[in-house]
Amino acid sequence: MPAIAIHGTTSNAGKTIIATALCRIFADKGYSIAPFKAQNMSLNSYITENGGEIAQAQALQARAARIDPIAEMNPILLKPKAEHISQVIVRGKPYADMNVWEYHEFVERQGRGIINTSLRRLSSEYDLIILEGAGSPAEINILQHDIVNTYPAKLMDAKCILVHNIEYGGSFAYLFGTLSLLRDEKERYEGVIINKFHGESLDVCKVESLIDKPVLGVVPRIENLHIPAEDSLGLEDGYNDGLDIDDVTDRRSARVVIPSGFQQLDDEIDKLARIVSASVDMDKIEAMIHE
Repeated sequence: MPAIAIHGTTSNAGKTIIATALCRIFADKGYSIAPFKAQNMSLNSYITENGGEIAQAQALQARAARIDPIAEMNPILLKPKAEHISQVIVRGKPYADMNVWEYHEFVERQGRGIINTSLRRLSSEYDLIILEGAGSPAEINILQHDIVNTYPAKLMDAKCILVHNIEYGGSFAYLFGTLSLLRDEKERYEGVIINKFHGESLDVCKVESLIDKPVLGVVPRIENLHIPAEDSLGLEDGYNDGLDIDDVTDRRSARVVIPSGFQQLDDEIDKLARIVSASVDMDKIEAMIHE
């Protein structure tokens, strides 16, 4: 089963936006495609047709893929409740409140099996899976607990793309450092995407020479993209500039509705897909799934 994993050098690198764009681009090319994020932490959630609760981002990506969201697309959802405590949602249903140590134990005992089962179901129903990571895959201090970056990429033998938000500065250091820390997993990475670029030019050859990976694209900072932010705690940030957010969600609600007939949202996804498609080498990215 072909799969592409979108990882980032940091949080807010642009993983969700790039994954969403690829879902729409590949869907419009005729692929049967599904999004997947093994574990998501967000206060924004979406209720599927059968009553399962998943992260809003995966519901958005399902819409981009022109399919209905299901719980398997986000098998583990963490909803922060208090300092160090989160409600754990498993395959759309409330499971337990856990602190970080209890959650790590849960991951080792049950979490990986939950992810395996969800990926098997998606793999049986779709031609292509877009895996979205979380944070950075190079957090070596917690790598033994990883279930969202390297782990699903290994399960699916996915081709990986590393995304960096250039607004954070230090692009050479972020990209070189992340790939260097990945060591044995570095070979999974087919290239990088530079996100939120708004300068006059970028010395792509110098980047490629340093990291020994191709730059698959440079995506500009996209102004006035009316797509809901992933986390309800960060609605003022990201790409939702100008969106009448009350049309799709209560600002501090744990429940988010993305109406199937909401044409404005579809138009914005199309806008995103056009910009990303024009900014990255889609021929190279599509070739990854046929290797």
